[in-house]
Amino acid sequence: MTIKNFFIEYDAINNDNVFTNGDEIKGRIILETSKEMKIQALVFTAKGKARVVWHEHYGQNQHRVYWANEKYYEVKHHILREARQDGSEVIREGRHVFPFTFKIPDKRIPSSFKSSIGKINHKLKAELKQSMKLTKTTKTYFTFVSKGDMDTAGLLDPQYGCKDKKVKVFGSGTMCLDVHTNKMGYQQGEALQIMAEIRNNTSRSVKPKFTLYEKKSFLAQGRRKLYIQEILKDKAEAVEPSSSTKTVTMTITIPTELPPSILNCAIIKREYRLKVLLDIKYSPDAEVKLPIIILPRTRATKKQEHDHYRQQQQQQPAASYGFEAFGASNYPTWNSTANPAAPPPMDHPPPYEEYPLHPPIYADNL
Repeated sequence: MTIKNFFIEYDAINNDNVFTNGDEIKGRIILETSKEMKIQALVFTAKGKARVVWHEHYGQNQHRVYWANEKYYEVKHHILREARQDGSEVIREGRHVFPFTFKIPDKRIPSSFKSSIGKINHKLKAELKQSMKLTKTTKTYFTFVSKGDMDTAGLLDPQYGCKDKKVKVFGSGTMCLDVHTNKMGYQQGEALQIMAEIRNNTSRSVKPKFTLYEKKSFLAQGRRKLYIQEILKDKAEAVEPSSSTKTVTMTITIPTELPPSILNCAIIKREYRLKVLLDIKYSPDAEVKLPIIILPRTRATKKQEHDHYRQQQQQQPAASYGFEAFGASNYPTWNSTANPAAPPPMDHPPPYEEYPLHPPIYADNL
């Protein structure tokens, strides 16, 4: 066998190994041969695309396939091409390294995504072409997270929703729920503050409940497949019957590992909603839903992380000894960090196949 190894690799630019718009990816194509060989061409390709496909069954032994594709960029570089008169390049025995550089387009491109019926892939591929032989291909994927779109309408505007409800079963009267949030866009790890004003003019008590949930939508050929996943749930104390207006405040911290929203893909969307409801026994709940957009956190490059670590080390005061040192007011407490270290790499969120999926729901008001 002439080709012993053929693979492609790239260098990480931060501890998370995540790239974004405008980043430059540097890597290499590795080719190891056991003897001299001729190559027609060696081609490097970088590609970003989305694909959706699912099956729906109609009656006995009848089904239909719904699918859609969307491409965002495709860049090709000919590492080796027909350099000789016979249309081939001679490669000697041994290990050969072919470096490449690729810049991710700085435009609206959706983040990497993967589920059982849809995916958004960002891929690096190398093709080795030889005369009278099948083309050999190797590929690898990189994680891309789109920059937060700060031009989204209403991103930083306060959000508001209200709902009035009449109670007729096992009670009487009306209640009103007003919900306010400071804005619509939040970064991973940021606090979401909620204020709910409740006027309970009924003969029954009600309990406020708060839920942050995720909507994953897949669209193809005029159809939509929707999955709902609850992220966080909390509740407040019950509001007694026939009481005056009561204001309930709640703070929810957005999980740092929660994937950002995907709103710039025509066939795959990942959206978030905040739902506040008044739980009423034996009666439909009064509920308000507000949109939430999760923005990606800013990731530092390896050089920035290294420079920040060195700066902290230089600012660290020299250790002192004796009774005066132990009595000093600036002595580190148990929660302080005496020897700062570089932040540990953050684990990537689990693939979406691991999340329990609810049956598809086609209601447009979710």
